[in-house]
Amino acid sequence: MGEHFETRCIHGSGEHSFEEQTHAVSFPLYQTATFGHLGLGRSSGFDYTREKNPTRQRLEEIMTELEHGVDTVAFASGMAAVSACFELFSPGDHIICAEDLYGGTNRLLHTISMKNGLQVDFVDTTSLEQIRERLTPATRAIYIETPSNPMMRVTDLRGCAAIAKEHGLLLIADNTFLSPYFQNPIALGADIVIHSGSKFISGHNDTIAGFLTSARQDLADRIRLIAKTTGGMLAPFDCWLAMRGLKTLPIRMERQQQNAREVARWLGAQPGIEQVFYTGLADHPGYALNLSQARGCGSMLSFRTDTVQTAHRILNGVRLITFAESLGGTESLITYPLTQTHPDVPEQMRLRLGITDRLLRLSVGLEHVDDIIADLGQALEG
Repeated sequence: MGEHFETRCIHGSGEHSFEEQTHAVSFPLYQTATFGHLGLGRSSGFDYTREKNPTRQRLEEIMTELEHGVDTVAFASGMAAVSACFELFSPGDHIICAEDLYGGTNRLLHTISMKNGLQVDFVDTTSLEQIRERLTPATRAIYIETPSNPMMRVTDLRGCAAIAKEHGLLLIADNTFLSPYFQNPIALGADIVIHSGSKFISGHNDTIAGFLTSARQDLADRIRLIAKTTGGMLAPFDCWLAMRGLKTLPIRMERQQQNAREVARWLGAQPGIEQVFYTGLADHPGYALNLSQARGCGSMLSFRTDTVQTAHRILNGVRLITFAESLGGTESLITYPLTQTHPDVPEQMRLRLGITDRLLRLSVGLEHVDDIIADLGQALEG
């Protein structure tokens, strides 16, 4: 159907397992819980939406194509996808996990996974040596985010994949921040790619979704069974919204990245800003590595203010930018990780990572960049 990413965002591979007979340009919303049988032992291929639905199936096929996998399962949220992923493991299994990652994943591991018998070591995955030092005979997987949330650390995907292959481990990569437009972890050796589809995939701050894309059929089969059994599937209408969002993913990612570069440079020159964390800045420690494994740096950045008063002044003073959780939508959002996304991360870990009362995270949207900068400027001035 088409070789280029932009075309595949709209059409997928062009070879779909279900052909919609009306040839509707916008793939229809199959808003139904169940499907009738054609007769005894004669199914249309669809029986019950928890297991399979045409709208969800089309979305999953497009995501699989974009992430270079063999199968994708769409979940009701990013955390539902992460939860299903950890159901691949058994009590006593050991996971090496990035220490800087989304607070909800950290909370899941501490309150659910460890309680159920998983052993988890949180390490600085930007150091391959630290990963090797934590390997045990019980280690089953390496779990990373790159860039990480919220400190924008960059982990070597190829290096992690080599360690995983050498020791028979799964490499699981959360690709939410860059999306398949800028980065494809499976092409670099990952076994499973995770997305919070609420973010750049859907792109409009209007739906909650999650995705697991598998690189191998055996993993895909296990994840499908987990999804069918636990039931956290993405509803048809949310599938339709995510599919609509995907159609504009490339142009959104390009413009938001362009805006973020200018905002990051501007922030770095302001007297009230102590440090900017953005992989698109040449002085970022992961700048070269990110360039070697991704096609862009995205539109997520964090920054540290000189005082807590400056941080609060910005949060209370923005007018165009919305003070809110989440990221990746058309609207610019500013977040206070300490109280919004990472409050359940153990305090000692937060302080070591730099998630303090002076750290702010910014998801740069599609507004005109001059208006974004002007809003930050007036908020800084108070």
